[in-house]
Amino acid sequence: MSRSHPVPGRPRPADSVLAAIEFLLLDVDGVLTDGRIWFDAAGTEIKTFHVHDAAGLAHWHRLGGRTGFLSGRGGEVVERRARELGVTEVVLKRLDKGVAFREILARQHLDPARVAYVGDDLIDLPVLQKVGFAATVPEARDEVFAAVHHVTQRSAGFGAVRDVIEQLLHARGLWPDVLRRYEAS
Repeated sequence: MSRSHPVPGRPRPADSVLAAIEFLLLDVDGVLTDGRIWFDAAGTEIKTFHVHDAAGLAHWHRLGGRTGFLSGRGGEVVERRARELGVTEVVLKRLDKGVAFREILARQHLDPARVAYVGDDLIDLPVLQKVGFAATVPEARDEVFAAVHHVTQRSAGFGAVRDVIEQLLHARGLWPDVLRRYEAS
């Protein structure tokens, strides 16, 4: 089913709610990647990640945000990317994301209202329904659209995570700080 402009099912929280987000939790396949999984001739899994998402995560970390990956799949490529990006909470191969989310909250000493989550499929619903800011990508399932506050303008694997990070940094009033870092002197 083709959608030109999917609409979120829940109203966007106030900037004060978004500004209180401390932790950005991300699904991997279908959010950080375009959802396709490739294997080379040796059976090694190959995924592609977008540099705009990486830059967004760098801005988020530099300005005090924390991050995690929560995926039903796993693999060395995801673990490696998490290390490269400075993602500290990496939970892989967990099909019951609701249980995994509660464990993450306990380890990180977080209230769900202080978490933003980006997911795209039914497995993500238990988390999307509990966080302070729930987002998805245009390619998500219809049931996911109904559960989120925000649908990114960018597609999965093509800067969707950066879109969410910019929303959070704008709400905190920190986007001008990001821009100043790159202004010509």
